[in-house]
Parts: sequence; structure tokens; C-alpha cells
Amino acid sequence: MLFRTSFLATIAMFLATPVAAAADPNKVLRWEFQTAETGFDPALVSDNYSNTVIEGILEPLLTYDYLARPAKLVPLTVAAMPEVSEGGKTFVFKLKKGIHFSPDPVFKGKKRELVAEDYAYSIKRLMDPKLRAQMRFIVDNKIVGLNELAVQAEKTGKFDYDAKIPGLEVVDRHTLRIRLIQPDYNFLYILAMPTVGAVAREVIEHYHEDTQAHPVGTGPYMLKQWVRGSKIVLVANPEYRGLVWDFKPGDDPEDKAIVAAMKGKKMPTIGTMEIYVMEEEQSRWLAFQRGELDVLRFPGTFAPIALPGDKLAPDLVKKGITMSRIIEPEITYTAFNMQDPIIGGLEKEKVALRRALTMAYSNADEIRIIRKNQAIEAQSPIPQGVVGHNPKYRSSIPNDPQLANSLLDKFGYKKGKDGYRNLPSGKPFTIKLTTETNAVSREFDELWKKAFESVAIRMEVDKGKFSDHYRAAKQCQLQMWGQAWIADYPDGENFMQLLYGPNVGASNNACYKSPAFDKLYEQARSMPNSPERDRLFEQMSRQIEADTPWRLGVSRYRTQLVQPQVKGYKKHPMIRAEWLYIDIEPRR
Repeated sequence: MLFRTSFLATIAMFLATPVAAAADPNKVLRWEFQTAETGFDPALVSDNYSNTVIEGILEPLLTYDYLARPAKLVPLTVAAMPEVSEGGKTFVFKLKKGIHFSPDPVFKGKKRELVAEDYAYSIKRLMDPKLRAQMRFIVDNKIVGLNELAVQAEKTGKFDYDAKIPGLEVVDRHTLRIRLIQPDYNFLYILAMPTVGAVAREVIEHYHEDTQAHPVGTGPYMLKQWVRGSKIVLVANPEYRGLVWDFKPGDDPEDKAIVAAMKGKKMPTIGTMEIYVMEEEQSRWLAFQRGELDVLRFPGTFAPIALPGDKLAPDLVKKGITMSRIIEPEITYTAFNMQDPIIGGLEKEKVALRRALTMAYSNADEIRIIRKNQAIEAQSPIPQGVVGHNPKYRSSIPNDPQLANSLLDKFGYKKGKDGYRNLPSGKPFTIKLTTETNAVSREFDELWKKAFESVAIRMEVDKGKFSDHYRAAKQCQLQMWGQAWIADYPDGENFMQLLYGPNVGASNNACYKSPAFDKLYEQARSMPNSPERDRLFEQMSRQIEADTPWRLGVSRYRTQLVQPQVKGYKKHPMIRAEWLYIDIEPRR
């Protein structure tokens, strides 16, 4: 406790100094998270909310153009896009000079410049066996020499961060050469993820016992306050170099007004970010109506009130509130634990059980009752706006409780005297559905109860915190758990990797291992975007339907309601923290 008090006092001293030239401390943007964050060490998290904060603090090599649609990669900390050679296996990045990390006691009052070694170190951390990085899969078996370094660490018990490997070559202080084992046509997308945002080695080593609470980066913001699961406060980084707002409008008519309001401004203008964790939809909605939130991810429950006829309600228009809307590049799904003795396995009767539960659940009811028509049904694991999406693809698994019952009868799940089905062995069984404690989860419980009852299967609901369920899923300890995945980068491979066998314990929460699926995935991963690759994605989708490790759900509309004092906001399909690109009128 004494150390934390000293740390906060030092930070307060830094905050007393002038912030970045453009950032006004009187400009406060109030944001909301629907679910609690888990922390801010990019090597230790993979959830969307934590990565949103990380994106505002740490900087990867690349980012996305704010207005370009479809999403377009652009340089961030590098002077230009990389030099590419050897058929897409070698990339040379030249960093801009004079980029500095935000002030931190670790630096002892000196400026700390961002250098190429920082990126090499940050990438290596993802492969350190002790860290068990949840996003390890994005670099696993991709960079020459990196996996061998991880294998050595498993033998010795220590990862050698000083080891030179040919795949991460620090050519000079500001030049990094990355060599891949084979061409990876999505690798540049990976280098735009917050997961590979640069961290300083001395910061990680100093705060090694609590790196989640000490993110120190070169981005526009720095962490001032963190009340876990409740409130996060960020302030402008006084060392941030800034940028001039200069983005070209696309085809969207909304773009011209944004450009007119923002062009030429020195960014960031917002001095303070206040982020509130508000799990209940009603709480978020009321807070926005009271003016306590500036941007709100619109709760679908209130669509009949706020979006009658799918248009913004007149009373909201009168207040000057606007909306920015996209179909989220995401899917929701319920993962069945493929290692569970009752619901897992690839035996025909086990597949039949999962298939029956999938057919019993109505996505249409979910969209109508819970989502208030603010979602579309997902037909394949690759959503709209993502390379590999096929708008004509249709799932082979219908919503059909009658067919589901016939399937269970055929594979020996006979009803007992109590009216519920037993296993083919004759033993009674219950399926445990894991959900959270918020109001919307209770609505999902009711829909699942209806589905289970329609096929005469006993259901038990296990309530708890998302963070606890998240950890349990990584250890294959949950029978059924509903989740969502939003694109890390706009390519179908990012979604198909959720079921890749080697990713069990990381992103593969269904604990699914299929040699047939893995072979198709590995083929697609090594190919450029093409009709042949799209056909592989389709075969993977059909393999998923055949084995049914998931019940595929929906892709939600991302409707952001925006208060009139916020200027220049447009929801981006890939950027999570749009704060750098928007302005707000100062509060009186």
C-alpha cells in the first residue's frame, strides 16, 4: 500500500505539468463499458473492454484510417508502411524518431524514447510460457526462431528476452526487421492490434507483480485511476506527439459533416476520459438520458422507445442527439465444451445432443425479444464486413424443436418417468448453462429454459462473474457458455481460429479438436484472399455444423448514441478507442 500511495503521488506531480498542446483538461468525455475490464497488460488479456483501454495507451506499429471503409491500414509509429520482400515473408519497419513513453516513476524523470527493441520485446512476451498469453496464437508458429525460444524457456524455466533470433532483428535503434516462417497475408493486421502495442521492458520488470495496473505507453492517454470493475480514468499523455486531423471523406454522406467540423484540429483535444462499468442496460440508458454519458452503445431493450420505425425518436433529435450505426464485425455463440463427458466428444450420439440443443434454441426469438430487432442472425462464423464473408451462405442447422426431438429419440435419449430424457445408457443427466448475473443474462436464461423444455432435457443455470467464467473456460471447465467475438482484424481467419485445435486454452473456448477442421484452417491461413480461400472457409463452416461445437447466434447492430457536444464521432469497425479522433465542447 505504501508503494501504491507513493506511485500515485508521483503521477499527480506529472499531471500538474501541462498536457499535450492540444488536449484541454476541461474537456471530459464520459464513456461506458457493458462488462468489467480484466486489466491492461496486453500480454495477459484478450477481452474487448480491456483492449479498448490498452488501445488508448499503448501503440502498435500500424493503425486504421478513421474514415476509410472498408477498413484501411495506415502507419502509426512508423514513418511509412513497411518494406515487404521475399514474397511476403520479410517486413522492415522504420520507426519515427522522437516518440516518447508517458511519464512514469520508472524513468526517474527522464524522457524514454520508443525504439525498435520495444516492439521485439513486446512480441516476445506473447510466447513466454510463464505468462500464458491468451493471444499467443497471433504470433505462434509464425516468426522465425520465436517458437524455438519458447521451447527453450519451457526446458530452462526462463525466457531469454536478450536472445537474438532471425525473425525479430533490431537492425538499428529505429529499424525492426520481422521474418516469417511462411507468408502470412494477415500479418500486417496483427501488427495493428493493441495486443502488440509497445511496452517498455523496464516498466514490465519493475511492476512485474501487477503489470495489469501499470500500462505505460506512447499513445494519447495514460492511466490516472482504476477502480476495478467500476471506473477507469485516463488523462492526456504530456509526451504524446499529437496529430493534425486530416482524413478524406468516403461515400457516406455523414463524412462531409465530420470533415467540416474536424479538419485541421490538433489532436487529441480531450484531456480526460472517464469510463464507467455499467452492466445493467437500464442504468446505462438512464445515465445517458441524464447527460452523464456522452456516447452510449445503445441498449437494444429500449429500441421501441428510442428507435421507433428504426429511426431516432423525435424527442432525441430535438435534444441534438445523433447516432452512428454499423453491423458489428462480430458473432455471438454458445460454446459446448467438447471435452465434457456428457456434452462433448465426436461420437454420433454426442453430436446429436449438441445439434438438438442448437435446433431447439430460437435465434429469431432472441432477436425479437431480447435484441429488439437490433441484430441479424449469423449464418456462418464469418460476419459481414470481414474478408471471407459469403452473404449467400446459409447454415444447415434449422431452428426446429420437432426435428430436434426426433434426433434425440433416434440416438437413444429416451424419456424417463419424470418426462425428462436420460442418456443412452439410461442414466439421468443435467446440462449446466453458465451465465452472468445481469438482467439481460436472465432473459437469455428464460429463452434457454424454453429450448431445453422443448426437448425434455434438464437444465441447471450457473450464475457468476464474467471474469471467473472466462478463466474457467480457458481450462475447459464449463459445459455451455455464451460469448461474443469481435474482429481483431477484418479477415475470416480471425474467426476460424476460435476453433483451431492448438488454440485450446487460449481463444478456443469450445475446446474443440478436429483434424479435418485444423487441416482446412492451416491451408486457408497460408493463402491470400481468393475464391479458393473462400471455398476453404465454406468447408470449415460446414465442418463446424457437422460437429456442432457451437450454437451460432447473431451479429449485433452497433448503434452509438452521441450527445450534441461530441464532435466528429463515427463508429469504426476496427478501432475501439475513437477518442483520439473526436472532440467535445468543454463542460461549464
